[in-house]
Amino acid sequence: MDIKSYVAAYKKNSLRVLDAVPEDLVADLAGRLETARRNGRQIFVCGNGGSAASASHLANDLGKGASHGRSPRFRVLSLTDNIPWISAVANDYAYDQVFVEQLRNYGRGGDLLLAFSGSGNSPNVINAVRWANRNGIATVGITGRSGGKLSRCARHVICVDSSHMGHIEEAHFLILHLVSYFFMETPEEQGR
Repeated sequence: MDIKSYVAAYKKNSLRVLDAVPEDLVADLAGRLETARRNGRQIFVCGNGGSAASASHLANDLGKGASHGRSPRFRVLSLTDNIPWISAVANDYAYDQVFVEQLRNYGRGGDLLLAFSGSGNSPNVINAVRWANRNGIATVGITGRSGGKLSRCARHVICVDSSHMGHIEEAHFLILHLVSYFFMETPEEQGR
């Protein structure tokens, strides 16, 4: 297959996956984020690899763009961004505890944890979700493939219907932009 044919086929498959993102579940996620914001709750996000980048991107978009000029602002923290803390926990304890150890310091009942995992089987993400569930923190899993363990332990799940990691991550990016830009582009008195 030549590159042009590959690009056309990839785009076609990507658009099919993006079109299947469940709008009702994305709307539910936006509602959960709005409730956390209005109640002054902390929002945590986490993930590995490309999912770590998605977590950081969502924290940026909610913390800056969706909070600018609004009150109250989103209290959002990506657990993927403190590299010294992550590396210390991974080195001294275990990598599967890098998010749990941060949640032990910051997490409180009534907060919200959004966990990204393309496979749904990242041990550090699963451990964070299980810890959050035990400690009264609402959990949302954003995953793909069959949903993995994340789809069974998160209280609320958005599962992208694809086995292709690239398309899963593209859909996760769409989801984070849908909720972020909803807040950025919708006047406070409308749609909420």
